[in-house]
Amino acid sequence: MSEANWKVEVTGACIASGMCVGTAPAYFELDGDRNRSVPRSARPAPDPLLLSVADSCPLEAIRVHDAGGTLLAPLD
Repeated sequence: MSEANWKVEVTGACIASGMCVGTAPAYFELDGDRNRSVPRSARPAPDPLLLSVADSCPLEAIRVHDAGGTLLAPLD
């Protein structure tokens, strides 16, 4: 994996379960106005925790891409 920053996004499928915020509060927060989770940074440094959180999202609403645009998580 590249050491360049990744891209993290939360899709409209998010139901604000809070799992990502509880697991990785440095990377996610709940946005009450939009009733969903949002990334604290759209371009964080690579961290395996982001992949784990994306894979654990109940609706697979978290997408993590490497610097080149390849989807890293969630994977089918």
